[in-house]
Amino acid sequence: MTIFEGTFAQTDSLRFAIVVGRFNDLVTTRLLEACQDCLKRHGINPDPQGSQVDYAWVPGAFELPMVARRLAMTGRYDAVICLGAVIKGQTPHFEHVSSEVSKGIAAASFQTGVPVIFGVLTTDNMQQALERAGIKSNLGWEYAMSAIEMASLMRQMPNGADGNGFNNTLSASSISHHTLSAAHAEEHH
Repeated sequence: MTIFEGTFAQTDSLRFAIVVGRFNDLVTTRLLEACQDCLKRHGINPDPQGSQVDYAWVPGAFELPMVARRLAMTGRYDAVICLGAVIKGQTPHFEHVSSEVSKGIAAASFQTGVPVIFGVLTTDNMQQALERAGIKSNLGWEYAMSAIEMASLMRQMPNGADGNGFNNTLSASSISHHTLSAAHAEEHH
């Protein structure tokens, strides 16, 4: 049996995109700094003027999935890191935003085949968010580690083909064609 496992070596050819929410920027900028530090310490140049990491700033966490998906679809990145903070308030807004952001980020990854890292803090208050963004530890480092490991892992895996050499990725038009064909066949039985 083959074992696939990501590593943290040979990172000089890896490319990343980091999508950061401006809302709660006191928290997200700290996450970004730790993320950049981790990348740098693993041989990746986080300079926006360099060739390994691109950055996109969005208004808030809710906008992260759409931009992450768009970046992942370009095929230019080995992984996309989403950084945001959703802090609970007095309304159900927190639950709605948190749920949609997590579903959207997961969908972006599944739809594109590119690892999209969920680096969104969901906390009860600002104190908890700040603790996770640098006071006690900084999860931005962990999000970068996940991105490096997943990028390395995906490079080792077979390229989306099943055992017969067929690509498992279907385009929207081929999905529509298969759906229509199945519906047509069903009508005639």
